[in-house]
Amino acid sequence: MEWTLSDTIALAAADCTRCGGYGIRDLDRGGPRPCSCVFRAIFRISYAKFQQCVNRGKWLTSVTLEATPKGGRRITWGRKNEEFIADFLNVTKRTLDPFEYRLFTYHYLLGAGWSLCARRLGVDRGTFFHAVYRIQEKLGRTYRELRPYSLFPIDEYFHGRTENTTPITVDPGDCVPIRDNSLNRRIKVPIKRAA
Repeated sequence: MEWTLSDTIALAAADCTRCGGYGIRDLDRGGPRPCSCVFRAIFRISYAKFQQCVNRGKWLTSVTLEATPKGGRRITWGRKNEEFIADFLNVTKRTLDPFEYRLFTYHYLLGAGWSLCARRLGVDRGTFFHAVYRIQEKLGRTYRELRPYSLFPIDEYFHGRTENTTPITVDPGDCVPIRDNSLNRRIKVPIKRAA
């Protein structure tokens, strides 16, 4: 997947020392790559949506109708909240090794604090937090780069892709100059013409 600055700058940590808050690291080998702070942000956003879907009452979920990507008049239905919960858990289980998955289960699914998790897993505090950061980075990358349907961005998962196929262009000949008195200069404003 090709990562751009527009993909990463909003997710990057402003005080990150590796990327300087831009989200892209320029490495000599392999060219520019996203910083680990971006992957951790993707994980946190996805995990927050997972918690929101789990904590929502079952009687509040609704069925959504979607047009199939093949076109035509086919319409499918689904329960997006339940689908997201299942996808989140299945992708997590496939991505993590057994130790990381146990830590994920104790800390994120059961809500245990670091001291209880560290005691249960038999690791010290530093090893626990390094493993947590490694899990967040690994899962954040997986949630974004999963194909054909990624879990992140969340709005694309729940509402489908909303790409505009016809860009809006303004012909300079269609603009009428008006005067902006505050700046004492001319501004061109597009005119809507009947088709």
